[in-house]
Amino acid sequence: MLDAMLRNKAKGLLAPSQRGNVPPFMVMDVMAAAARIEAAGGHVIHMEVGQPAASAPQTAIDAARAALGVTRLDYTSALGIPSLRQRIARYYRDTHNHDVDPARIVVTTGSSGAFVLAFLSLFEPGDRVAVTVPGYPPYRHILTALGCEPVLIETTAATRHALTGDMLLAAHAKTPLKGVLVASPANPTGTMMTREALSDLIAAAQSEGIRFISDEIYHGLDYAFPAVTATALSDETLVINSFSKYFCMTGWRVGWMVVPEALVRSVETLQQNLAISVPTLSQIAAEAAFEGCAEMDVIKHGYQDNRRALIEGLPKAGLDRFLPADGAFYLYADVSKFTDDSFDFARRMLEEAYVAATPGADFDPVHGRSFIRFSYAGSTPDTVEAVARITRWLSGR
Repeated sequence: MLDAMLRNKAKGLLAPSQRGNVPPFMVMDVMAAAARIEAAGGHVIHMEVGQPAASAPQTAIDAARAALGVTRLDYTSALGIPSLRQRIARYYRDTHNHDVDPARIVVTTGSSGAFVLAFLSLFEPGDRVAVTVPGYPPYRHILTALGCEPVLIETTAATRHALTGDMLLAAHAKTPLKGVLVASPANPTGTMMTREALSDLIAAAQSEGIRFISDEIYHGLDYAFPAVTATALSDETLVINSFSKYFCMTGWRVGWMVVPEALVRSVETLQQNLAISVPTLSQIAAEAAFEGCAEMDVIKHGYQDNRRALIEGLPKAGLDRFLPADGAFYLYADVSKFTDDSFDFARRMLEEAYVAATPGADFDPVHGRSFIRFSYAGSTPDTVEAVARITRWLSGR
């Protein structure tokens, strides 16, 4: 009897904290369901996860191999290897014609690690931070876990699903905001903000003392017009980027931040305590990845072919309403003519057509049950086959 009492008491002690009780990232559940079908012999076309099918640039792989052979992999500076930070600064000069002091660049464990550092350095528990819906779910989940309050601002077709200064100021007038986070190109929509739109939004935020975070992880994957970096518009913005998407280095877990000068020391000490430093081998590979841009541009052209296959093929299958796919490698399609439950739609499409995609409820708790996100980061033959499977499946319903 005593043992039973102790076991019950232990269960209570092991209950997760309220901060740890965040929703799952639904795309991971879709991946698990697809894996079960594949284990049983089925051939699933993966369009659920935002992960390039291609590997890292050969320059990055070669640099990592060479380092393993001759280099002792010690801790690095918490801010990152100096030569990598300098190379990232050169990227801004070459790509955006904008000079960034390498002292303001912080190497991070992917963009995910950067979000944690950014939120901890910028916000106190209870602070309200605006994010758009549809949007990347971990934004609001990480904010919640850190004790902040994500404030969801719904975007519409009228603004091409981008946040505007007027929308931000209206939300701020209701209850004051401490920060705002935007992405261009965005996940799950693929939509982008023009220089004028981004500049106006930053100006509106700064006029009210709202701290501005720009997620630029999909920079390099722009089709409609060149992506604009927020740091070229204001040194007081905090920019997050990563080697995961354009450079196809998801598993290497390496990204970076461009931090306002006043926050550098705070971010550095947080990094020292939370991670000590980013894996050294990944940093060495990341620096070499910049020399593989020609190889990555070939991959980007493949995404453009995939994008075209979806934009031209899905309307013939009946999926004729989707958001502008300006960049990234996503198409966010309206499935409301077929269902009011995109999770069930995704489940049946996976089980019956062997095409895995992510239900919109993951990205938008307001209207997401009417949308599906397709990732076109795979091969063009797979993308074309996916369209054919979806067409057969929907025509047979």
